[in-house]
Amino acid sequence: MVGGGFMARTHAHAARAAGAEVAAILSSAPDRTAQAAAELAVPHAAASLDELIDRVDVVHVCSPNRWHLEQSLAVLAAGTHVVCEKPLATTAADASRLVEAAGPLVATVPFVYRFHPMAREARARVAAGGIGRLLTLRGSYLQDWLLGPGEQNWRVDPVAGGASRAFGDIGSHLVDLLEFVTGDRITRIAARTQTAHPERAGAEVRTEDAVAVVVETASDAIGSLLVSQVAAGRKNALTIEVSGSEGAVAFDQEHPDELWLGGRDASSVVSRDAAILSADAARLSVVPSGHPMGYLDAFTGFARDTYAAIRGERPDGLPRFADGARAAVLTEAVLAAAAEDRWIDIPTEGLTT
Repeated sequence: MVGGGFMARTHAHAARAAGAEVAAILSSAPDRTAQAAAELAVPHAAASLDELIDRVDVVHVCSPNRWHLEQSLAVLAAGTHVVCEKPLATTAADASRLVEAAGPLVATVPFVYRFHPMAREARARVAAGGIGRLLTLRGSYLQDWLLGPGEQNWRVDPVAGGASRAFGDIGSHLVDLLEFVTGDRITRIAARTQTAHPERAGAEVRTEDAVAVVVETASDAIGSLLVSQVAAGRKNALTIEVSGSEGAVAFDQEHPDELWLGGRDASSVVSRDAAILSADAARLSVVPSGHPMGYLDAFTGFARDTYAAIRGERPDGLPRFADGARAAVLTEAVLAAAAEDRWIDIPTEGLTT
């Protein structure tokens, strides 16, 4: 593990649940590394990235965004597999460099909401024609952890976090999940950004708190996206709804064991039950129905499939560096559309699954 904060703790939990040993950890300074090693019960506190790489089969990069490029390139140059937190890099160009550097190595990005069984079920139903021809889509990802002007985090700083904060941080999950579920690509966007507070804790804010986006897709569907880290009362409200000529399907990450199915004559809610799910959704449904599954289970599913790929297997729907680069392209397009007050066309390459 590289990093010692919340994401490193989450990755460590997922790695162990997926059957791996967390052998070494490196944080931002020797004392932070020692503290993280003690808190996470990791046997070796590494003194350098090179030392860490030498001890492991795969490195999880969970450091602040500004270090993703440098650290992931070093891991790949050593011939070691890598998991890198999103955003994959702070620019689309750097994300593309990482895709090229990965070559035959397994290099994945934890777009873990793909690994909720009911998100996979939504994908399977859309792919099977269950909603007919895609007409509209809508999605939102709402949080409130930066609502107050005194609340601060390294992600607010464009040097540490990148030029986009709200969209780059959580909007990337939203667009990845929408393209994954629909199998369609966003090809054109218009956008507006909002910064709720010009200053936070006395420092100028140069990244956005909220983004509204209008999208068109390759299949001529249209839709809207709303991303906010200043939505009062919303903790981690990731929702998508896709509507077609024959029906609709909606997934809510805060109620991950359910899927809403919309119909002209009647609508229904399907609860997670492996006996009635598609094969891939049932594969990810690792506890009996009636026993709630959630975020940590989805993260473990991602880790398990990453390690399966390292063993030479080909798990379905594994988000690779190309998917992280795709999200970076969309993020830069959102910022450009808002800054230039015009529609931006999006290339369709970069979606691998």
